[in-house]
Amino acid sequence: MIARRSPVVWPRRRTRRASGVLVSLLLALLGAGTPVACAAAPVQVLDDSGARVTLNAPARRVVSLAPSVTELIYAAGGGSRLVGTVSFSDYPSAARDVPVIGSNTALDLERIAATHPDLIVVWWHGNPQRQVERLKALHVPLFYSEPHRLADISSTLIRLGTLLGTEPQAREAARAFDTRIAALRQRYASRPPVSVFFQIWDDPLMTLNGTHIISDVLCVCGGRNLFGSLSEQVPTVSTEAVIAVDPDAIIATRPEPARAHRVAQPTNPSGDDPALRGWQRWPGMRAVARGSLFTVEADLISRPGPRLADATALLCQQLEQVRQRAPSRSPAGSRHP
Repeated sequence: MIARRSPVVWPRRRTRRASGVLVSLLLALLGAGTPVACAAAPVQVLDDSGARVTLNAPARRVVSLAPSVTELIYAAGGGSRLVGTVSFSDYPSAARDVPVIGSNTALDLERIAATHPDLIVVWWHGNPQRQVERLKALHVPLFYSEPHRLADISSTLIRLGTLLGTEPQAREAARAFDTRIAALRQRYASRPPVSVFFQIWDDPLMTLNGTHIISDVLCVCGGRNLFGSLSEQVPTVSTEAVIAVDPDAIIATRPEPARAHRVAQPTNPSGDDPALRGWQRWPGMRAVARGSLFTVEADLISRPGPRLADATALLCQQLEQVRQRAPSRSPAGSRHP
């Protein structure tokens, strides 16, 4: 039921007061209709350890504990949020201006605390576990990163974009990376396989097993990691073991600084690079006899970030050279020496 208006006429003074109340009420109602900025909604993702990382709002002050993580954060659109990173974080060039808080194996916990981070991105099995445990005392969310497959890179970009509030840029970077890898995979899918010894160090002689992301890179190009079945991710092997498997190609990393526009090139057929020179003592090996000895810049191939698409393209070119150098098969299917 709607109440009837009172027929009483208010005295002028009371009317003015009522008018003032009415104006105040109207202003309050108008104010209630004005949009009010809402607090940012919490964001939540799973990291590579399977842990749930929750932030009350997108991160604004981020610390990176690995050069590869730094590259991922920049690619995801969060470079301006970095307040600390580790030594050798030199790509992109802007990363060199970010304060250094130690190395990936020797973190300066006091410096990290002084940056007042709201997110720390950890290299899961690369940073010292004991120091990472001490970081937990800061009560700052930790995101553990360790891509094992090329598909993990685009996934990491998107998850970092969610935590940083830069999801559109992160998704675009992920899409561009996936597109390049898909094109390479399609191009080399039907090419003859090439057996590879991937050498990450020459003394002692070290390689990688099938769980490392470089094995996935080789797979895209039609390469087969001859030591992929070993249980240790970075195993030491003997020269005799490599001679026994007689790879079609030997690819070694070389320690060169990252450059914005550098594309690594294969070594000359003599394998004169210091990392490969020792193999010249074994001219009977397939890779040595055919000049299928190559190098790739360590930063380009070992950092799991968007530039790994460049490294994949390079390795695919190198393995294609190996195929071209292989002798033609006889009708019976046997190899000519």
